[in-house]
Amino acid sequence: MTQKTVIAPFPAGPAKGVAQDGLNIFRGLPYALPPTGQRRWCPPVAVPDRKTLRDATRFGAACPQPSRRAGSVYECDIPIKDEDCLNLNIWVPEDAQDLPVFVWIHGGNLLRGAGSEPLTNGAALAKRGQVVVTINYRLNVLGYLAHPELDAESANGVSGNYGLLDQIAALEWVKRNISAVGGNPDNVTVAGESAGALSVYYLMCAPAAQGLFARAIAQSGHICAAQSLKEETHGMGSGHASGQQILAALGAGSIAELREWDGQALAVAADKAGFAAQGVVDGLVLPDQPLWLMETGQSAQVPLITGFNSGEILTLEFLMPPLPDTATDYEAMIRARYGPLSDRFLALYPASDIRQSTEEAIRDALFGWTVLSAARAQVKAGLPAYVYYFDHGYPATQDRGLHGFHACELAYLFDTMDQSPPNWPKADDTPQEADLTRIIGDYWSSFTASGRPSATGAPVWPDYSESGAILHFAQTPQITHDLMSEAYVLIDEDFAQRRAQGTHPWSWNVGVAAPVRDFD
Repeated sequence: MTQKTVIAPFPAGPAKGVAQDGLNIFRGLPYALPPTGQRRWCPPVAVPDRKTLRDATRFGAACPQPSRRAGSVYECDIPIKDEDCLNLNIWVPEDAQDLPVFVWIHGGNLLRGAGSEPLTNGAALAKRGQVVVTINYRLNVLGYLAHPELDAESANGVSGNYGLLDQIAALEWVKRNISAVGGNPDNVTVAGESAGALSVYYLMCAPAAQGLFARAIAQSGHICAAQSLKEETHGMGSGHASGQQILAALGAGSIAELREWDGQALAVAADKAGFAAQGVVDGLVLPDQPLWLMETGQSAQVPLITGFNSGEILTLEFLMPPLPDTATDYEAMIRARYGPLSDRFLALYPASDIRQSTEEAIRDALFGWTVLSAARAQVKAGLPAYVYYFDHGYPATQDRGLHGFHACELAYLFDTMDQSPPNWPKADDTPQEADLTRIIGDYWSSFTASGRPSATGAPVWPDYSESGAILHFAQTPQITHDLMSEAYVLIDEDFAQRRAQGTHPWSWNVGVAAPVRDFD
């Protein structure tokens, strides 16, 4: 069957997409030149405008990356991986005019993932009356390597953050081009989950991204301690040190030598050698710790939806530390790490179930504390903040012990349960599940359009400034005002102590994984 095509007159150059089921779809549109050869570990360079027609009927490549763990609920096929990966995809209703724009940044620990994954197919969201854009960007060592040699090459004397710079370049492309398909360049929402949500927080704090979006959505993200580029802070080492360590681990004597490596081989080898991708505080792209920038009103002045899930750690096994064998050992380890805070910690995360307490402590510190800290920063700045807690389960999640697992809300947001990965717990096609899918889509789409989330037949979602109001997605949505209040205060006190000491990071390293400190 011949597929109907459609032409979009983008300022960057005309592109041929496909018309399908009431939508015009453009795939694999490049927003920057291939970051290959000498452009590996350089800021993105915009693609020159062209007059000839570009074929945008097929997805472009994702960044080279290691495979997901076999059997993971997230395992899916990413067929094309290549360094020529700086591309984006667009779903837009036919005859669109001045529609809000929803730009999605995929997750994957800044290590893996793609804007073409079926789970985040933008078709259903676009049919709600918005333009949906998904992007690819540089990941892992290709996107986040910092090194003194790269500083020396840079006109600004900095390195790292290349993946973040790619995201900014994609937003710049959207700002310039999206009106050609009926999108409003002044009504852009940037959204993401997991590492995509971390990227949203980075973008809120990056001066170069200001003015490129009007709203933000951060789902299950974190704003924990970030490395500084040149100085060791918070016991994390510097970005330079991490870069030098990975070159040594790979047996490379210079950046020039590492540029000779095949991109896919390099991504896999760096992952095996322990490279952890993250943004670095360089004074330019990220001027300071993201949390501090938000707390002091130096981040983007935009409305925010932020939230996390009840079972975040159930599918994130790599975050779990070795556990003690006995309750006595557990309590002794907590007291050595929390000192005067120990009794409060043990009351919240008791020794009666060490695994569950550890999972919940990590969830609350990594995700819950981030969400509430971001919301409080928004309130302090007089900006809207809408907080959710996704605690919904269904028979397949209950059978596998995965109630409210990390990212499970995506199948509802994008209405893609039937396109989810092979090992994903599938919800039954029931009226209740269909209604939850509609409600979540309504909330997110109305926020994208107006900055105020609403859904027909569902509770009014209050601003967090209204007594700490939170939308709790249980079996049905409901409003609560008391989510992890005691836990937040405890974690915030602990993290404040670490920040003041300046020798320990604040992150998932809580509970038995927390640093042993001198409390005298």
